[in-house]
Amino acid sequence: MIAALQPILALDGLGWLLVGVTLGGLVRGFSGFGTAMVYLPFAGAVLEPVWALTTLVVMDLIGPLPNVPRALRDGHARDVLRLGLGALAGLPLGVGFLVAVPPEVFRYAVSLISLLLLALLAGGLRYRGAMTRPLVFGTGALGGVLAGGAGLPGPPAIMLYMARPLPAAAIRANLLLYLLLTDLLMLAVFGLSGLVGTAPVLVGAVLALPYTFANIAGAAIFKPERQRLYRAVAYLVIAASALRGLPLFG
Repeated sequence: MIAALQPILALDGLGWLLVGVTLGGLVRGFSGFGTAMVYLPFAGAVLEPVWALTTLVVMDLIGPLPNVPRALRDGHARDVLRLGLGALAGLPLGVGFLVAVPPEVFRYAVSLISLLLLALLAGGLRYRGAMTRPLVFGTGALGGVLAGGAGLPGPPAIMLYMARPLPAAAIRANLLLYLLLTDLLMLAVFGLSGLVGTAPVLVGAVLALPYTFANIAGAAIFKPERQRLYRAVAYLVIAASALRGLPLFG
């Protein structure tokens, strides 16, 4: 086991991955979302696209688990399932994009999509219409396309939920459960497509430990009455990570 981990521990850029994992875990712990938008700009600068997404999925299946019981109590299971079904429909299209583009395009896509969606969220753009079943399914499908192509399933659902008159705890719980479900679906689609390799899975497993502790720490400092502060911090971390991930900066 130790011998198998040696190449991983010697991985060039492991330090940057650990920074991205820790920041992503903290943001995910107190907001329920944001891991991919924080971690992937770091990972895209170090790993090839499929590796970056595989490590994300593996660690993101493990890290949030301590927060799942609370999310199951606070969340709305029907909405999460509808989002998940939509994501399943959109994932294959996104994966097709992922394997067709060079790594530099992937890095630009991750960073620019993150910055665009962050600007829309921070600018107050919200959906104000009726919350229908087809709309929830379509939101999940768009999230699936973004998940498969750039590892970013969360922003469409985030923008949708910001318009709903729900408690902060319920929104956080729904997003956490939806992202966890999307990770399971991504791993299944990657496996069926022959994209899952042993090495990136091991890297993801190694990163899962600091990511789990960061999730626990983020959840511990979550207080619903301070949601504006948490949102502001999350936005700043996401923006800094996205800018760091642009190929223009190395």
